[in-house]
Amino acid sequence: MSPPPTIRLLVVDDHTLFRRALTALLGSEPGLEVVGDAADAGEAQRKAERLQPDVILLDNHLPGVAGVQAIPALLEACPHARVIMLTVSEDEQDLAAALRAGAAGYLLKTIEGDALAQAIVRAMRGDSVVAPEMTGKLVAVFRQSAAAPEGVSSLLPIGPLDGLSPREREILGAIGRGATNKEIAREFGIAESTVKIHVQHLLRKLDVASRVQLAVIASSQGLG
Repeated sequence: MSPPPTIRLLVVDDHTLFRRALTALLGSEPGLEVVGDAADAGEAQRKAERLQPDVILLDNHLPGVAGVQAIPALLEACPHARVIMLTVSEDEQDLAAALRAGAAGYLLKTIEGDALAQAIVRAMRGDSVVAPEMTGKLVAVFRQSAAAPEGVSSLLPIGPLDGLSPREREILGAIGRGATNKEIAREFGIAESTVKIHVQHLLRKLDVASRVQLAVIASSQGLG
């Protein structure tokens, strides 16, 4: 079996030391390649158009045009790219604005390197990736808004969880805490393949498409 194609990254952050450290960190991860970096939105747009990266890691606090405001132009320059916000901002309005603008994820700079690499891979698979610390805020924002963006309104819980087994509720709670399948398997003393089956059942029973949607539902129901 041939290995999966390398994911090409563009790193956008105005802090030179952080940008260089992040570039070195991600460049050492198997399957990832940093093809460029930028310090502001204008440079990021030009490089996105020229380099056509698969994923754009974007800070919000950029000089001139904020990262959230730059997302539409970046997606116009590179329509197939997945934009992931990587920021210190835990403001729910920044989160909502990023998702409305088309971001595929919203992560905090406190994230561990291996977790960031995993999130990039999940984003490339089509998942939305949101920091566990932000899932509760995501629920609050879109409960208050009647204009949830396409693909995000479905993050909200669709009803009671009565149809779940006790084990499924436990696993849903673990997903809400941000646990990986391997961590869940270790916590409950079951095989990782069994966890994957439970996750598939949860997706089907709750009629959602991604793990982050499960995390939002867990948060909104007080699980985790």
